[in-house]
Amino acid sequence: MTITVCIGSSCHLKGSYNIVNELQKLIAENNLDSQVEIKASFCLGDCKNGVCVKVGDGPIISVNKENINEFFNEHIIKNL
Repeated sequence: MTITVCIGSSCHLKGSYNIVNELQKLIAENNLDSQVEIKASFCLGDCKNGVCVKVGDGPIISVNKENINEFFNEHIIKNL
């Protein structure tokens, strides 16, 4: 499974690097290193809604520090 996180200027200002770090932590805590890969992108096209994250070919989802655990459980754990 591939998680793509936008690191473009708008998402960068909204904390994309913190989101990447938190995702890496969650992946490690759940022993998913061999199943989940994080990639960076410069724009996923939904700049107004926060840090844009895409799982595989799925929809673009706005992720922030308040909803990252919910995002991870709903879009990563449930789909593995």
